[in-house]
Amino acid sequence: MALVEATTERIVAAEPERVYAALADYAGTRGRVLPEQFSEYEVREGGKGAGTLVHWRLQATSKRVRDCLLDVTAPAERQLLESDRNSSMTTAWTVAEAGAGRSKVVATTRWQGAGGIGGFFERTFAPKGLNRIYDEILAKFAAEVEGGN
Repeated sequence: MALVEATTERIVAAEPERVYAALADYAGTRGRVLPEQFSEYEVREGGKGAGTLVHWRLQATSKRVRDCLLDVTAPAERQLLESDRNSSMTTAWTVAEAGAGRSKVVATTRWQGAGGIGGFFERTFAPKGLNRIYDEILAKFAAEVEGGN
């Protein structure tokens, strides 16, 4: 098994505190910005940042569906970590200052991939597909935060 990683980032025209607050809003903002690959979104505990338990199904490809039950922690300032109870997958969301009134949001997803030839294809293609999905999330997120909603 090998570590598979996908990282996506975006500059958002809003202050880091505002961006982080919206990112931590699982009961509101986060559910609104998920693209069609996500279904069955449900906040089961909490709803704001650390202590949240959230569920969704992620259909990364037509044949690959992952049932995710994620514990949310805040391991560092302006960082959220989503750890899937059903797999080794984690996603770290980090918000940093990127100049006056701007923030950089970085989403890094990691998991233990398969071995052998299947693992080779997973390491080669899965990050690209996941980056497309997370780029769409970040575009919708930026539109929501920059629009003042």
